[in-house]
Amino acid sequence: MPWLQLGRDVGSSLMPRCPWATTEPAITYHDKEWGVPVHDDRLLFEFLILEGAQAGLSWITILKKRNAYRKAFDRFRPEKIARYTARDVERLLGNDGIVRNRLKITAAIHNAKAFLVVRKEFKTFDAYLWNFVGDKPIQNRWQKMTEVPARTAESDAMSRDLLRRGFKFVGSTICYALMQAVGMVNDHLVTCPRHAELGGVVRRKWRSHSVFTRHQK
Repeated sequence: MPWLQLGRDVGSSLMPRCPWATTEPAITYHDKEWGVPVHDDRLLFEFLILEGAQAGLSWITILKKRNAYRKAFDRFRPEKIARYTARDVERLLGNDGIVRNRLKITAAIHNAKAFLVVRKEFKTFDAYLWNFVGDKPIQNRWQKMTEVPARTAESDAMSRDLLRRGFKFVGSTICYALMQAVGMVNDHLVTCPRHAELGGVVRRKWRSHSVFTRHQK
């Protein structure tokens, strides 16, 4: 299938989107959100939960259920989710608008509690999370999708630390998907207009070693 066009000029010609964005809601998500740096704690928590919910599924499945997730999980307010009880778990298991997986639902509640602990320590979850990339996006220059990694040294480090702090469904692959979603890395292909729009015009070689200073209690 030919890549869909964004319909605007970049340089002297139309450039294609990243090839995974071929249908809605993936197209709008690609054009408006994917790779845009996020520093709002509530939205960071939303992506953390949604990426965990994706495990074993496609991202398009989660995008289609995103609005239902927001309604079911009190618009991803961690303070409220952290107080969910067994009754809430049963309520969520009966909601066909979300992924009805008990482990993922209980993990979201558990992660809300861990999130609040991290936020108390670091003042914001944003400060904690972005420290893994030295507080600025890593600008990659991938030519094709086969070059995009599933995990990196940074996502490995993030996963280890989140697991140490008691988070669930935060393996390295999930963490890297989170990093891509919230703009910690710019993984738009260089042929995609969004790559340059998100700062990718600066040539920068991908680093294979962690660049963050690890916080210890």
